[in-house]
Amino acid sequence: MPTRNPLTRVLTGVAVAAVALTSGCYSVTTENSIVEVSVGAGSIKEDAALAGRTIAVGSKDFTESIVLGHITMIALRAAGAEVTDRTNIKGSVNSRNALLTGDIDVSWEYSGTGWINYLGHTDPIPDPRRQYEAVAREDREKNRVVWGAPAPANNTYAIAVREDRAREWKLETLSDLATFAAKNPSRATFCVESEFAGRNDGWPGMSRAYGMSVPAGNVKTVDTGVVYTETAKGAACNFGEVFTTDGRISNLKLRTLTDDRRFFPIYNPALTVNGDTAAKYPSLTTLLDPITAKLDDATLRRLNEQVDVEGHPVAQVTFDWMKEQGFVAER
Repeated sequence: MPTRNPLTRVLTGVAVAAVALTSGCYSVTTENSIVEVSVGAGSIKEDAALAGRTIAVGSKDFTESIVLGHITMIALRAAGAEVTDRTNIKGSVNSRNALLTGDIDVSWEYSGTGWINYLGHTDPIPDPRRQYEAVAREDREKNRVVWGAPAPANNTYAIAVREDRAREWKLETLSDLATFAAKNPSRATFCVESEFAGRNDGWPGMSRAYGMSVPAGNVKTVDTGVVYTETAKGAACNFGEVFTTDGRISNLKLRTLTDDRRFFPIYNPALTVNGDTAAKYPSLTTLLDPITAKLDDATLRRLNEQVDVEGHPVAQVTFDWMKEQGFVAER
């Protein structure tokens, strides 16, 4: 974590939040401190169209979505907007409905989720740009949802292995793994979560796509968190199904194998905006574009790790990153 400014005022017993001020700055409040931030001091400048307007920011109830929601709130406050914090909505369906009804104005969504879960398509589009363009176009036409630019990050499924074993066994891709499994069936042991075990875009489909044949007893179904810890131990299983931007990958020294046949769906995150809100404030999406461009797999993995593994408050993690990137500055 970046060093805290010695002028930061330390408080006790305050909730994680951010409070707008009216004196040309705003404050980010964490569990232990309030950091005053100058409007326009970073690369984000005050936007006359957004100044004084109230924007409700939502998110789903998992760490990465909440992180993206907090980044959005910081950016909006830096542009002069007032913000209503509606992050941590329970479940994707509830979050999506809140956006469609206007209960929230903006939230982050994933291209694969939009295409498959919300628009009802069964077959993903392998090319990331075409997938994003297709979901953005159809969602606008059918639901008046406006998509901002996609981030480089792709929070999709992956197969991970311990870094030392990846080097020892010369594994870089899933094709390498298929070859390895055929030659070393006793070492081709997998931990997967129950949903992945039965999904067409999970274990059954991946096995077919890569011609990977392993004994049924080599595939163990466990809870999501257990996948990571058991793969890191390398005893119950040498390989595990993970999500590519999960902070535990770096923390546990795992390597994700490249999906060289592009089997798994693309899940690029992007800001989504309610249609009425987008019509009122067209600069909402472009405001986030420079930030979105910085959100690659390694960045999201690091931010997630700081929250999930290191236990830092999400408001502080996101503010520190925004300051580190020069988007905002402390007053």
